[in-house]
Amino acid sequence: MQSEALDDIARFLRRLQWAALGLGVLWVIWLLAPVLSPFVFALILAWLGDPLVDRLERAGRSRNTAVALVFTAMALIVLAGLLILVPLIERQIATLVESWPHYRDWFMLTALPWVERRTGVEITDWLDFGHMYQLIRDNWDRAGGIAATVLGYLSRSGFAVIGLVANVALLPIITFFFLRDWDLIVERVASLIPRDHLPTASRLARESSDVLGAFLRGQFLVMLVLGVMYGLGLWAVGLDLGILIGLVAGILTFVPYLGPASGIILGVIAALVQYGDWQHVAGVLVVFGIGQVIESYVLTPKLVGDRIGLHPVAVIFAVLAGGQLFGFLGMLLALPVAAVVNVLLRYAQERYRRSRLYVGESPSPAQAVPDPLADPHLPPPVDRKPE
Repeated sequence: MQSEALDDIARFLRRLQWAALGLGVLWVIWLLAPVLSPFVFALILAWLGDPLVDRLERAGRSRNTAVALVFTAMALIVLAGLLILVPLIERQIATLVESWPHYRDWFMLTALPWVERRTGVEITDWLDFGHMYQLIRDNWDRAGGIAATVLGYLSRSGFAVIGLVANVALLPIITFFFLRDWDLIVERVASLIPRDHLPTASRLARESSDVLGAFLRGQFLVMLVLGVMYGLGLWAVGLDLGILIGLVAGILTFVPYLGPASGIILGVIAALVQYGDWQHVAGVLVVFGIGQVIESYVLTPKLVGDRIGLHPVAVIFAVLAGGQLFGFLGMLLALPVAAVVNVLLRYAQERYRRSRLYVGESPSPAQAVPDPLADPHLPPPVDRKPE
């Protein structure tokens, strides 16, 4: 009995040490967050590009040649995206600023009176929209001054500018070396894992990679394709802000229903303000209807498949919590950490379902059936007869 108590105390102290070590690591990450950001971003890019490098290696190319080809392709894609999207989004925002008075007039003179006639509620009596509009306009006019102040502060803060430039310059260099040595990094990390736990750790690492890959690779491609499709479709309908609305709807696609719902609402408002007829509203609905059919029956099955992804609420919470705790570094780490936590929670659930607490002292035959998703390296359920 005394030896069991000593074992329990020793086990508790070991867990306490691991908890203290984890808190210490989080504290160091919090301190080094500005420095670690380019390394984490480069690590994510290398993880995304490594499967392509491995595929080229299997095709007969050397590791250095495969890395050079993949790295060059990634750099060209990023550069082309910036050259195309930045001027396009800038023009769309300029169009939005120019069209803002028309949206204001439509909202005040058309939308609100229509709602008041249908509901019988005098909204304008208890909301001073004139004051709200003037407040927005004043702040909008001051935005240029605020931007100039911020830019002036950054220009005076030499260290901030140097740090930003250094991070941008280091990112492709770090990404290249991570991509070249990715397999070596994985082998060295695996060599540090205790041999008894290596099968379980390998299984959890594979599942974490599959979950994160399903979201980052598959869902990102779905968002990109839908954003382009919605933008071109709304532009073909004739909306001046069609490309901007389509891109916003594509970005929000990772949350089910939010992307198409926001796109439909913004597109319908833009069609009513710009044209004021139902033909263009119908065109907006047709664009999003076709997009949803293509997403449901083509894009998601082909690009994402049946791999287990992260719940949209978990994604939003992870990004917001990571940004709140660790800033930009936390936002970069949010999705990888959420993927790992998701896998660990499922693993903990498997262990719980195979434990004595869940099965009981004398499990029934139905309870004793092994879970098809259970880890084969876990011990079988305890079948202990009452003494």
